[in-house]
Amino acid sequence: MPDTALHLRPIREADAARDYPAVMGSRERLWKIFGPAWAWPRETMTFEANRIDLLRHEREIAAHQSFNYALLDEEETAIFGCVYIDPPERAGSDGEVSWWVVDDLAGGEVERALDALVPRWIAADWPFRQPRYLGRDITWQDWLTLPRA
Repeated sequence: MPDTALHLRPIREADAARDYPAVMGSRERLWKIFGPAWAWPRETMTFEANRIDLLRHEREIAAHQSFNYALLDEEETAIFGCVYIDPPERAGSDGEVSWWVVDDLAGGEVERALDALVPRWIAADWPFRQPRYLGRDITWQDWLTLPRA
């Protein structure tokens, strides 16, 4: 558990050395959450594939197409999770939001704080009228049955 303050900031390609161990260290649990919908993170995902994925996220952020925020410690030496804010893939919302924390923080105080923070942040600072919180207000399985947007 981190003993410093955590913060969110847009993820960058340069974060690959911090992101890869966070993702792969929690890969089995993350696959159970995101695997059926996103086929991520694959067991065979390499550091280079992760770096390319982060570059894609960085470009999407710059183009205001979708947003990925890393949960970092104060010194930005480690990533402890991510928040994704995406255009809707499925009908019935104007934005789709999901997030995760590393295994060591799952079910604990940091995850509970993020669970409370993200919906408040979206309501206060994002222009959505009908955000959907994937895995929170709808199960991933139910989301997959919705018609494509």
